[in-house]
Amino acid sequence: MPRLAPIGMALCTMVSAMTLAFADDGTTQPGGFDRPAGEAHQGRSIAYAREGMVATSHPTAVQAGLDVLRAGGNAVDAAIAANAMLGVVEPMSCGIGGDLFCIYWDNKTQQIHGLNASGRSPAALNRQVFADQGLEQIPDIGILSWSVPGCVDGWSELSRRFGSKPLAELLAASIETAEAGFPVSEVIAGYWKAGEESLSQYPDSVATYLLDGQAPRAGEIFANPRLAASYRAIASDGADAFYHGEIARRIVDYSRQHGGYLSLADFAEHRSDWTDPVMTDYRGHEVWELPPNGQGIAALQMLNLLERHDLKSLGPNHPDYLHLLIEAKKLAFADRAKFYSDPDFNRLPIAELISKEYAQRQAARIRLDRAADDVPAGDPRLSHGDTVYLTVVDSDRNCCSLIQSIYYGFGSKEVPGDVGFVMQNRGALFALDDGHLNRLEPKKRPFHTIIPAMVTREGRPWFCFGVMGGDMQPQGHVQILANLIDFGMNVQAAGDAARIQHIGSATPTGVAADGGGTVLVEPGISAETVAALEAKGHRIRQARGGSFGGYQGILIDPETGVLQGGTESRKDGIALGY
Repeated sequence: MPRLAPIGMALCTMVSAMTLAFADDGTTQPGGFDRPAGEAHQGRSIAYAREGMVATSHPTAVQAGLDVLRAGGNAVDAAIAANAMLGVVEPMSCGIGGDLFCIYWDNKTQQIHGLNASGRSPAALNRQVFADQGLEQIPDIGILSWSVPGCVDGWSELSRRFGSKPLAELLAASIETAEAGFPVSEVIAGYWKAGEESLSQYPDSVATYLLDGQAPRAGEIFANPRLAASYRAIASDGADAFYHGEIARRIVDYSRQHGGYLSLADFAEHRSDWTDPVMTDYRGHEVWELPPNGQGIAALQMLNLLERHDLKSLGPNHPDYLHLLIEAKKLAFADRAKFYSDPDFNRLPIAELISKEYAQRQAARIRLDRAADDVPAGDPRLSHGDTVYLTVVDSDRNCCSLIQSIYYGFGSKEVPGDVGFVMQNRGALFALDDGHLNRLEPKKRPFHTIIPAMVTREGRPWFCFGVMGGDMQPQGHVQILANLIDFGMNVQAAGDAARIQHIGSATPTGVAADGGGTVLVEPGISAETVAALEAKGHRIRQARGGSFGGYQGILIDPETGVLQGGTESRKDGIALGY
């Protein structure tokens, strides 16, 4: 694993600057453009803690993780407990029918580690199956979008290597909550209602997630005893219960009965992969992401392009900054559409894509006065050759950045029998184009959108964070980091500040990639800025809420060691510590 430089002086002096509030005097740049507003846009206070902290999208999950920390568990233990609880209380976003990725800082060895716990396609499924059915792309929902879920094996690998408590203890609170029931929160009730019609297509999904045929309302008690039974089996027998035991048999039996392709061998042969995170330096900050099959390096490519410009002098909502952000995204996503895939099946030019030399060549493609409508992928050869996110920091300063998802809301929408959870639809992200690197092949991992992140300074962890939401994730990573590093916001204000999201055209994989498209902007972006972007050729649409992801972050103050937590004010999440 990559070994970082030993700790030196205090990490940086910018944290003290971050704690200073900008005056809320409504001042603007000449021409009416927004100036940095810092805490003027801050919706809630920073969470502070001395010992340990958990931040994620639901208070009950945060409490489950915090209880584990208080009981002597470490960051991995708390992350597993919080993730399991999220599968109970936020089932449309995550669960053991999905995949998991993690970046982990082990403070004892001063090393950073990556875990890719994404599953593979069925061995019996190939592109001819879809050709025979007259399908030009893999359906977004239903059994043909299934791949082997990697979440439980991810828990097992994390626990085996870094954990200190047994799974039975970590899952106990989630089992109790699933059996007794919990009151559904407002935001979650809205997501649940949005999935009601599609869940209604599948009897086992209705039996698992709907009450008298309807999604539970805000404040209504919902219980999932079927999920509790699956959790109890995992608590007793570990990952074997899922991949070699009764849970696998039930999923496979259902698959055979309903035209699916998963087999017991697919489950038995599943493995998670420990991998080296990759990094780029952004203004003295080492930003770490996982390599493909995820999209994390898109954030690194964007940062390499933005680093060439003095963003601080512009401010977070200046049209020139937002234009650069959008154009950098277009270039990175064009490469994403062409090159990001399972590295076991292709030699991917990862080092070249995130190199400063490549960024220099790509930067020449950005026009400062005009939006690009057609953005093909670049040539990374050098001259010499969608989700829940949670983060935990413990008292020993081990740091866990973990993201877990079933892709769409309620994944494939299909629950296999009485297991109590929906299966993910990650297989829908494969291409059926024979020449595409991300083409469907047996036993292959699809392109993935979920990405955890971590930032170090001088070889020590500084910021552990993530942003949920499909294609928004790398765009969100970059905006959060620019808010912190370039614009001097604190950890909460960085997430509360208005965001944008560029939505490009579709590619053979069904994901946004190239130029043109539409830029979604939140109401906090001024009319003057919108007009300036439109004058450059951007198509702008106002949007709210769920369009802009879900942020969680924990920053370690390098001078005091105090933990600073920020959480997504657009959702139900919270950051708590002790």
